[in-house]
Amino acid sequence: MIIAGVGISVLVVVVVGIVVARKVDGDSANYLVAGRSLGIPLVAASLMAAAVDSNATVGNTDLTATFGFWAGASLPIGLAICLLITGLFLAKPLNRMGLFTLADFFRLRYGRGVEVASSILMIFAFAILMAGNLVACGFLLERFLGIDYTLGVVMAVVLVLVYTIGGGMFSDAYTSAIQISITVVATIAMLWWVGTSIGFSIPDGMGPLDLGQLTSTDQGAAVNWATLVSLGIGDIVAIDFMQRIFAAKSPEVARRSCLTGAAGTAIIGVSYAMVALTAASTLGLKASDGPVLFALLDDYAPPGLAILVLSGIVAASFSTASGAILATSAVAVRNIFGVRRAVSTGHDPLLRWTRVAMIPIVIVGVLIALRVAQTGILLTLAFDLLLAGLVVPFLLGVFWRRGGTRAAVAALVVGLTVRLGLFVLTPTMYGVPNDVLYVHNTLVPATFDGWPTMYGALASLVAYVVAAMAWPRTITEEAWAIADGLPSEAVAPAVAPPSSPAPVGAVEPTT
Repeated sequence: MIIAGVGISVLVVVVVGIVVARKVDGDSANYLVAGRSLGIPLVAASLMAAAVDSNATVGNTDLTATFGFWAGASLPIGLAICLLITGLFLAKPLNRMGLFTLADFFRLRYGRGVEVASSILMIFAFAILMAGNLVACGFLLERFLGIDYTLGVVMAVVLVLVYTIGGGMFSDAYTSAIQISITVVATIAMLWWVGTSIGFSIPDGMGPLDLGQLTSTDQGAAVNWATLVSLGIGDIVAIDFMQRIFAAKSPEVARRSCLTGAAGTAIIGVSYAMVALTAASTLGLKASDGPVLFALLDDYAPPGLAILVLSGIVAASFSTASGAILATSAVAVRNIFGVRRAVSTGHDPLLRWTRVAMIPIVIVGVLIALRVAQTGILLTLAFDLLLAGLVVPFLLGVFWRRGGTRAAVAALVVGLTVRLGLFVLTPTMYGVPNDVLYVHNTLVPATFDGWPTMYGALASLVAYVVAAMAWPRTITEEAWAIADGLPSEAVAPAVAPPSSPAPVGAVEPTT
C-alpha cells in the first residue's frame, strides 16, 4: 500500500514533467533557464525542492539521531543560510547578467581556462550531490518494495531522466511546485502525528539548546561547523541553485524567491531533526539499523502518513537530481566543449547536445551512489570541494576589482590541494569512517575531522588575495569581458548592466 501510494505521486510528477516539456519549443534558452520567465512561486518552489531533498531529510534524521540536533539540522540550516546570503547579496546582480550557466561567470571574469577548470569541478561535485539523492531512493525501494538497492538506484535515475531530458528547467520548475507542496503538507502531518501520538522528547545533550555540539570538539563541534560553513557558503556556487535564479523573470523575483526558499528550508529541516530526536529517545531507533526515518514510517506511522512523507522525500530527491542532471549537462556542453545557442538553423545545437550529455552524467552519478551509500555525507562532501576551490574566486570576483586570472587559478589550485590532501589523511569524514579515499597515517587523528573544511577555504582565500596583490587584472583580461558583452568598467559584474541573451532566431556569439 505504501509503495503504491508513493508510486502514484511519482507518476503524477513524471506526467506533469512530460506535459510541460512542450514549452521548450526547440530553444535551449527555454530548456536551460525557462526563457527567463518564471515567477516567485515557481522559482521559490524549485529552490526549496532542491534544498529539502533526501540529504536534508533522510540524511538529516540519521545524523541527528546518532550525534545530536546540530549534526543533522546543520544540513538544512546551512542550505537556508546559503539561500539567505544569495538573496540578500547575489540574486539580483546575477539574474541581471543574463547568464545561461554559473560557469559563464567564470569565463566573463577570468577567461576560458578558468571557465573549463571550474566547470570540471562543478560537474564532479554535482555528480556527488545527485548520487546522494539516488542513494535515498535506492534505500526506500529496497525497504518498502524489496527491490535490490542497485536496481532501485537505476529505476530512480531513469524516472528523473524521462522528464528532465524532455522539458529541462520548465519540467523541473513545474514538478518542483508539486513536490514542495507534498513536502510541506507531509511535514505538518508528521509533526502533528508525533506530537499527539508519541510526544516530542530529546535525549540528554542532543537538543538544539545543547550548544556543546557547537563549542566542544568532543561533541563534534568542528564537524558541525564544517557542515554549516560548507553548505552555507560553499553552496553559493551551486549550479542548480543558480540555474533557477537565472530563470527568474526579474532580479527582484530572484531575490524574493531566495528569501522565501531560505525560510521554508530552515523550518522543514528543523522539523525533521526534532522528529529524529524523538525517534531516538522514545523509540530507540538507530541509523546503524537503516535510515531512521524509514524505520519510523514503516514500523510506527499510519500508512497514510507514511505515503505522504515518503512521497515528499522521493519528490524532492527527484527535483534535486533533475536540477543536478540539467545543470551539469549544460555546463559540460556549453562551458567545456563550447557549444552555443543557435536556433536560426532550425536545430539548436546547445539543446541537442545538452540532452545527449545527460546520459554519461547520470551514469557517473549512479556509480558514485553504488560506491558510497550515504546521504547527508555526500551532500557535505560535494560543497566542501566547491568551498575550497570556487567560492573565493566567485565572491571576490563579484565584489573586488583587482583579482584576475592568476588569482583565480591560485585560489582554485591551492584550496583544492589543501582540502584534498587533508581529506586523504583524515580517517573520518563528518563523523563517519573515511572509506572513500584514506591513506593510513599517524599524523592526522580522527579528532581533526571538520577542520580540513576550514583550512581548505582559508588557503583559497589567502592564495587569491596574495596573487591579486602581486598580479592585478591585466588589459587582456579586461578585453575578455568586453568581448563577452561586459563594459570594461564593470570589472565587478555585480554592478554591470543587463547582458541581453541572444534573441530567438539568432546565433549566440562564441568566444
